[in-house]
Amino acid sequence: MVEKTKPATLGDVARLAGVSIATASKALNGRAQVRESTREKVMRSAEALSFVPNPLARGLLSGTTGTVGLLTSDLEGRFSIPIMMGAEDAFGAGSTSVFLCDARGDAIREQHQVRALLSRHVDGLIVVGARPDPRPSLAGDINVPVVYAYAPSEDPDDSSVTSDNVQGGRLAAEHLLSTGRRSIGIVTGDRGYGAAHDRLAGALTALHDAGVEPVQDALFGSWSEGWGRGAARVLLEARPDLDGLICGSDQIARGAMDALRELGREIPDDVAVIGHDNWEVLAMNARPPLSTIDMNLQELGRRAAGMLFDAIGGSPTHGVEKLPCRLMVRGSTTPTS
Repeated sequence: MVEKTKPATLGDVARLAGVSIATASKALNGRAQVRESTREKVMRSAEALSFVPNPLARGLLSGTTGTVGLLTSDLEGRFSIPIMMGAEDAFGAGSTSVFLCDARGDAIREQHQVRALLSRHVDGLIVVGARPDPRPSLAGDINVPVVYAYAPSEDPDDSSVTSDNVQGGRLAAEHLLSTGRRSIGIVTGDRGYGAAHDRLAGALTALHDAGVEPVQDALFGSWSEGWGRGAARVLLEARPDLDGLICGSDQIARGAMDALRELGREIPDDVAVIGHDNWEVLAMNARPPLSTIDMNLQELGRRAAGMLFDAIGGSPTHGVEKLPCRLMVRGSTTPTS
């Protein structure tokens, strides 16, 4: 019978390194009171012994539990999931466990989930919104750091990170202009969404800077393919010379492309079309593939995790940080041949 080897203990690491258990603990937990040469010796000893710190003991020593809460209002949404993936990537790199809760867009359920997470003694919370507009700050006695992702908090003292929708709108317009388009229309979504206005503002600024005016006022409607089809028909009927179309979402763009083809327009030769969101299941399967604006949601999630780590470490940020979007060029704006 083979005798199982017992896992190495903190005492084993201390003995191999020739230091006290207290010093070994401080070195492994990154405390400032340890000389760098001692820290390196302890780390080498821990690696040699394949030492794995006990999470509970480490938490007692550092005052943390190594767990965070991730609260979303849109667990099935295509926007919240990439954000959560990015955050979990960052947390995983730091051996932090994540408790995931879905508030389903209900304020009462959200408060219940917050209490449940706090009862688990999480070190902090990331709150992921269902839409990119400002949301109320969490109410109640929250005694841990909170970072708001995608939907920023209305409280300027809170820590928030979101996509720069104005910059995204500007990118879309600048790209169409770079392809030589000058008769450009704009079709966007729900007028009640701040993001729709932000994207429009960015696009209008880019057009104005180039001395170009849109063919008519932007058309607001639903975030749907049906609205995109109808709006494209209205625009083309009013302006047969239309040669570029900026759409507030990929769904709108897909519908607009369908209508343009039905009306005998070639994409992108006659009309170039660009969307927003980079929803790949739509963009990559469009005919031709759709150029679009990517909101860098996984990077947004990683940034939110980094901000939470900083806050847990005593260096919180305040206000809203806006991450730049990026342009994804495909066949709907640039011929592939």
